[in-house]
Amino acid sequence: MLLTFERLSFEFVHYKCVSTDKQSLSVLQCSNNLFKESIMIRIGIIGCGYWGINYVRVFSELPDVIVSRVCDTSDERLQKMHRKFPYVFPTKLMDELLADDEVDAVVVATEASTHHDITKACLLNNKHVLVEKPLTTTVEEGEELVKIAEERNLKLMVGHTFLYNPSIRKIKEYMSDDDIGSIYYMKATRTHLGLIRQDVNAIWDLAPHDISIFSFLLNTQPLWVSAVGGNYLNGRPDVGFLTLGYPQNILGHIHVSWINSNKVREISVVGSNKRIVFNDLNSMESVRIFEKGAAMTGEADSFGEFQLQLRDGDILSPRINTSEPLKNQCSHFVSCVSNDHFPLTDGTNGLNVIRVMEAINQSLEKRGAPVDISTDISSRKKEVPMEVTI
Repeated sequence: MLLTFERLSFEFVHYKCVSTDKQSLSVLQCSNNLFKESIMIRIGIIGCGYWGINYVRVFSELPDVIVSRVCDTSDERLQKMHRKFPYVFPTKLMDELLADDEVDAVVVATEASTHHDITKACLLNNKHVLVEKPLTTTVEEGEELVKIAEERNLKLMVGHTFLYNPSIRKIKEYMSDDDIGSIYYMKATRTHLGLIRQDVNAIWDLAPHDISIFSFLLNTQPLWVSAVGGNYLNGRPDVGFLTLGYPQNILGHIHVSWINSNKVREISVVGSNKRIVFNDLNSMESVRIFEKGAAMTGEADSFGEFQLQLRDGDILSPRINTSEPLKNQCSHFVSCVSNDHFPLTDGTNGLNVIRVMEAINQSLEKRGAPVDISTDISSRKKEVPMEVTI
């Protein structure tokens, strides 16, 4: 059997096998048929930057999945992708990828400003879509994508990867237990120096992570938001301080920055009995539980008998089975496409985050004045599997 190749116009090598005898050809055809029968879903990737390459790697490691095409406007990125994954067909033409009837689903890993147009094109070509966060940059665009996906019975999933992080899910388990007491507030810090993006500001880049985490942990959406930010490098906010109000008087505070030399990835949940801390940079003890808290005790009709009760206990570090959040997310997407399930982070979930982000924009313009968040959120009952493979 001889192995020959054809060169594509932008210097990629497309291999094909030429058999020199009927027996070899028969074996090759048999192998190809077996390979095709084992494939459940074919994936196309649009965007070959940092996340695009990671998506190709992860999907290639999943069973019953094949990454068949990648697309980017940059020859350099396509060449880099081809060197790492020579079996994936590269193209600079998105229409070519979308015209391939064998591509079942598409991952959109491009700049945020392009998410709406690219995702819409994918949906209109009957492709299921996993799009990186944020879903879009406006509520109106997000609503349009959700509507199209629903009308065409397609899966639209947003890459809020932290909801597939075993540590975040462990925190949710503890918060579901009454032992934590009343939730007072949550605080998130997400800072680093550099990695400045050109398509969005620091708040749009970083805050969606924590907004989605807060809503996931509390099982509810914020009612209002207050936001202030600073423009120090390029005329756009590169630092932000956000306060969110939730039902039951729970507060959330988020600090994000591109210009802080101290890299921090931390979330704290403060309750009346316990405080739970997630440190994404501590791989050994990513979650710590402080059995310490404060609450008022006494009967409401016994004037003067209210007392501040302080609770001081142990510090625990629960055992967490480690797994890659991105792989968990991709596995969930494949499962939803294959089994017709609603994704945990579906289009409506991503749209809820955009509603908060738009309110943040309005509050920034008003120098931190509180802004109510639109509650025009789909109330359609969805059956989202609670067990996401982690």
